Amino acid sequence: MSVVSTASVPAEDRLAYWYEVIGQTYEQLASVRLDLSKLTNAPYTGMITAGRIGPLTVASTVADPLHVRKPRRGELTDDDCLNVCIQDHGHLVIDQNNGQTLLRPGSLTLFDTTRPYTVTYPDPFRTHVIQIPRAMLGFRAADLHRLTAVPIEADTETAALVTPFLTRLATQMNSHSPHIGELLAHNAADLLATLLAERLDRDLPDTGTDAARTLLRLRIQAFIDRHLGDPHLSPRTIAEAHHVSLRHVHRLFREQGTTVSRWIQHRRLEACRRELSRPHRADVSVTAVAHRFGFTSRTHFSRAFRAAYGLSPREWRAIARHRKHA
Repeated sequence: MSVVSTASVPAEDRLAYWYEVIGQTYEQLASVRLDLSKLTNAPYTGMITAGRIGPLTVASTVADPLHVRKPRRGELTDDDCLNVCIQDHGHLVIDQNNGQTLLRPGSLTLFDTTRPYTVTYPDPFRTHVIQIPRAMLGFRAADLHRLTAVPIEADTETAALVTPFLTRLATQMNSHSPHIGELLAHNAADLLATLLAERLDRDLPDTGTDAARTLLRLRIQAFIDRHLGDPHLSPRTIAEAHHVSLRHVHRLFREQGTTVSRWIQHRRLEACRRELSRPHRADVSVTAVAHRFGFTSRTHFSRAFRAAYGLSPREWRAIARHRKHA
C-alpha cells in the first residue's frame, strides 16, 4: 500500500504534482493527457491511498474540488480492467456517453477511461476506485457499456449489500494477508457481477466461482420465506421477481440437490409445524394454519405433513400441547 499527499509540495506545484500522482496510481492513465483545473483559489490539497488486493487495484482519494477532462481518444491500449467508482463523500458529476451523471454519496458507477470524459468534484470529496479485470466478471463489453456512467444507488437489497462491502474493502485494503486478500477480491468480483446482472435484467455470467450464485440463492430463499402465504408462489414468479430466467432458478436449487417446489413445500411445512406447536394458538384450526402458509387443500397438507414428520397435524399439535403441560 502507498500513500501520496500534496502536503509536502509547494503550493504553486501541487496541481502539477497531483497530475503525476494520478498517472502513477492508475497505470492506464500514465501516458494520457488530462486537463486539470482547481475550482477554488486556495492551494490544492489531496491524498491518495492505493494498493493491491489480489488481482484488484484499489485507490481511495480525499481531495479538494477539482475538474478533470480527458478530451479525446488516444494513447490507451489497456482495456482489460473495469473501473468501479464508489462515491463516499461529496458529489461527482460525470459527462460521458453524451449525458451527465450525478453521483451522490453511497452510490457507485462504472467508469470507462478509454473514451473522452469530464469529471467534476464540486466540493471536497472522498471516492474509492476499484479496478477489476473484466474477465473476472464475465460480461460482454456491450453489456457493461449500458451501465457506464450510470449511477447505481443502494435502492435494492443487492446494492445495499454490495456497495458497503466494496467500500469497506477499499478502506481496509491493508488489513488482510495476501491469501485472504485473494479470496476477498474474488468475492468482490462475484458480488459486483450479481449487482450488474440485477441491473441488466439477465442471468449471472459463469465466472468460475459460486459466490454470486450462493448470494442469489440466499436472496431467493429469503424471498420464499416472506411469501409462503401466497398460494401463487412458484418458480416462475420467483424468477420474475429476481429478474433471472426460470432455467437459472431451477439450476440454483438443483445444485443443492432439491427443486424449487420441494423447497417451497418444505418451508411451508416447517412454518406450519412451528405454528401448531404454539399452545397459545390452539384455538386456530389446522385448516386455518395450512391456509395461512399457502396450502389450498387440507387433504394435500395433511398428507404432506404426515410424510414429512410421521404424524398428522392434529397429532403433532396434541403432542406439543401435552409436552407444554408436562
